[in-house]
Amino acid sequence: MGKYKALKAILEQEGYCSGFAEPTPATAAQLNRAHDPAYVEAVFAQTVAPAIVRRIGLPVTEAVARRAAAATGGTIKTAELALDHGLACNTAGGSHHAAWDGGAGFCVFNDVATAAYAMLDQRRASRILVVDLDVHQGDGTAKIFAEEPAVFTFSMHAEKNYPSRKAVSDLDVALPCGTSDEAYLGLLKAILPQLFEQHRPDLVFYIAGVDPHEDDALGRLRLSREGLFARDLYVVETARTHRAALAGVLGGGYGQDEKAIADLHAQLHRAAAQAWATGSTPSPVWNMHPLSI
Repeated sequence: MGKYKALKAILEQEGYCSGFAEPTPATAAQLNRAHDPAYVEAVFAQTVAPAIVRRIGLPVTEAVARRAAAATGGTIKTAELALDHGLACNTAGGSHHAAWDGGAGFCVFNDVATAAYAMLDQRRASRILVVDLDVHQGDGTAKIFAEEPAVFTFSMHAEKNYPSRKAVSDLDVALPCGTSDEAYLGLLKAILPQLFEQHRPDLVFYIAGVDPHEDDALGRLRLSREGLFARDLYVVETARTHRAALAGVLGGGYGQDEKAIADLHAQLHRAAAQAWATGSTPSPVWNMHPLSI
């Protein structure tokens, strides 16, 4: 958990933000769009069934419920800012294992799914693309949007990793253990432009998990630090080229050294800043500073 505080310190020290936009925690009404209302109520009342608590992997206390709602509110705010300005990044989020019937895999609420529904309900977006590059499949997101034509889910993940039973995204790319920079980036560059051209999203949620890194405790891929940065930069630049607003969220990153993991997560923000500064398609809407939650 300490990686979030460490990330904030890194971004402040490196001058990537002059302040943070503070979100309003997600409401039960917003969360009910992505989750069973009975489950949402149980989270806030701390009465989640033991089987679901075990599936989540941590106790659902008042503090955990409060943090999950705040992080989800952060992704909603990130989406709003992205649509206002073209690009925004959250310093949390990416809880992609939470599904309609409950949380899983350290994920209490699915922040991206909740934010996507909020933007659709407000008619701020009509076509949404979820680009999930966490090392684990975005199974919860895939399940939530299985029957939602306005949202296209793309997950590129390690084949032999959690969850053992994969869901069905609109596009799944399962990678063999040990996949490294060249093969990974080659696949991404072959796939991503086609998704933008075919689905023409006006909003992209990018789950930039750093657990594909070669030293990650729960990942089985072999991306280098430089490979992660190249990945993030490519995703942000591709969204800019196709005039799609991009909302970036952290996703997973695991290990004993919280500062080292936070530094990898900062790659998303560094890439966003670089893409913003060197973008080839400026407009009055895009010529504003990227914002971090």
